[in-house]
Amino acid sequence: MTDLRAQMIEDRALRDAAKALLDADVENVREDFSSKSLALRAKDRVTEGASEVYEEAVDVAGDNKGALIAIIAALVMWFARNPITDLFASDETAPAADDHTEADIEDLTSHDENSATAADI
Repeated sequence: MTDLRAQMIEDRALRDAAKALLDADVENVREDFSSKSLALRAKDRVTEGASEVYEEAVDVAGDNKGALIAIIAALVMWFARNPITDLFASDETAPAADDHTEADIEDLTSHDENSATAADI
């Protein structure tokens, strides 16, 4: 009978230790949920992720300075393409849209008067 009693005492001690551990875990979860809302948790997670991405980008940019300079130069050239094109274009090859001669205007108006439309037929 003493073996059964010793086993029972040992089992109760294990049960009590497991219950204490479970109660501590439940209390930790309650504290976590009561101290921060879900929106705040999501914001913290996004902020941490963004800072990790930023740090990784800084590391990659530091390792590949030549490629970064080439990309920045290409972007500057892309956004400045119209002024650069205008700088090298001559006035004769690129007439402005407002530079119509009187002959051009007469040709357009005479073509409109002489053309038959579906309503005229």
